[in-house]
Amino acid sequence: MTDDPTTVPEVLFVCVHNAGRSQMAAALLHHHAQGRVRVTSAGSAPADDINPAVRTVMAEIGLDLTTAFPKRLTTDAVEAADVVVTMGCGDACPVFPGKRYLDWELTDPAGRSAEQIRPIRDEIDARVRGLLTELVPAPPS
Repeated sequence: MTDDPTTVPEVLFVCVHNAGRSQMAAALLHHHAQGRVRVTSAGSAPADDINPAVRTVMAEIGLDLTTAFPKRLTTDAVEAADVVVTMGCGDACPVFPGKRYLDWELTDPAGRSAEQIRPIRDEIDARVRGLLTELVPAPPS
């Protein structure tokens, strides 16, 4: 992270398939940050599509993932990020000096119902809000 207040921090969320946890985290941070943070997500072994139940639980809170799609994790994406948040991707994420790495242990929503995914979404939301307060000051009221 830089000490320059004009620099917008970049956060990369990574999980294995980029079809659930990392997509929810990216959408939530993008929503809460309101342009104060650049947000990307990727997977070490991306799925073909986003988990339909994940799309459902995100739509319930007004976040539309219909145009989102799983993306492959690249070295360039990690290099561009100030903060890399991993969610069960093991050792697949390259490590670079000067980056902040966080590992969030979260239940994988794969194969779960919307009812089972809602608590995962809510836990991700709480963590995202906490990260946002560390990265940037609150917007003026």
